[in-house]
Amino acid sequence: MTEPTHEKSHGGALGTRLNWLRAAVLGANDGIVSTAGLVVGVAGATDSRSTLLTAGLAGLLAGAMSMAAAQYVSVSTQRDSERAALALERRELRERPEAELRELTGMLQQRGLSRAVAEEAAKQLTARDALRAHAHMELGIDPYELTDPWHAAWASFLSFTAGALLPLLAIVLPPAGWRLGVTVLSVLAALALTGWSSARLGAARPGRAVVRNVCGGALAMAVTHAAGTLLGEVGV
Repeated sequence: MTEPTHEKSHGGALGTRLNWLRAAVLGANDGIVSTAGLVVGVAGATDSRSTLLTAGLAGLLAGAMSMAAAQYVSVSTQRDSERAALALERRELRERPEAELRELTGMLQQRGLSRAVAEEAAKQLTARDALRAHAHMELGIDPYELTDPWHAAWASFLSFTAGALLPLLAIVLPPAGWRLGVTVLSVLAALALTGWSSARLGAARPGRAVVRNVCGGALAMAVTHAAGTLLGEVGV
């Protein structure tokens, strides 16, 4: 009788892992695009390796900290909401257990169980862990595995940093004449990979995602390089 919950638990865990992987890929993608746009723009104005390194590091740290702070705030707000919902569920289970049992039975019926089977399953789930059963069915969360905002912040910081390191190293390591070409090719290849990965994690066809990602990154680099070149020519 507990099989539906067992399946949902595994599905929820898989969904959580996929969300984390998708967030990591998107964080790396943001790091690639934003840092590439910055260093390519600066490269349009100067070929000084120290200036490029300084600008790239500043962009990397600012972007990574911004991503981490945003994730921390967002996940903290989500966690506060989940805790409030769980507190309400606990109170309802304590104050009106029979009504909650009927509610759980109705939700199981909506999933295709007959009334008799749903009633028996609801009783067994309630006896085993009433809060977890209701949290899964009503809220779609596991009350014992809430997302940690610090984990989300560090994951965003690290994924953005990993993505940003590619254009930064590509612009400062090669000889001056090779920098722009190496950076552009490296960034476009990386964007193709992140576009493909994000599409596959979302069970979508990767072709359009790759094209969108590559075209968006190419446009960003073209615009910033043109702006940097213009500013360099006028001596700003």
